[in-house]
Amino acid sequence: QVQLVESGGGSVQAGDSLRLSCAASGRTAANYVVGWFRQAPPGKEREFVASISWSGQTTYYADSVEGRFTASRDNAKNTVYLQMNGLKPEDTGVYYCAANYNDFDTAPSPLYEYEYWGQGTQVTVSS
Repeated sequence: QVQLVESGGGSVQAGDSLRLSCAASGRTAANYVVGWFRQAPPGKEREFVASISWSGQTTYYADSVEGRFTASRDNAKNTVYLQMNGLKPEDTGVYYCAANYNDFDTAPSPLYEYEYWGQGTQVTVSS
C-alpha cells in the first residue's frame, strides 16, 4: 500500500497562489494515480479537484478550477503537486490527496476510484 502526506496549505488572500505537495511512501514502485479532493465545510461531501495519471501525461480538472490549478508530479521524488493560482474564497477547504494503483495512465475523478488517502491540509482564502 501507499502512504500519503499533504503539505503546503495555509491562509492567503483572494488572488494569491499556493502549492500543495503530496508525498508518497510505501509501495511507490508500482504505478499509481493521484487525485486531489477538497472538503468544506466539515461534514460536506468531498469534491473532486484534479487528478494526474501515474506518468503525469494525463490530467483532469474540475470545471471550477480549470485554468487556475495545475497538477504535476515528480516520480523520482514520489511527490505530486497541486499549483493553485488565482485563489478564490470558495476554494477554502481541507485538501486531500488520494491514490490508487493504475496501469492505464488515466486520471479518474470519482472518489471510489481511490483507495489510499492522506490526512489533509487546510487552505483558507480570504476576500
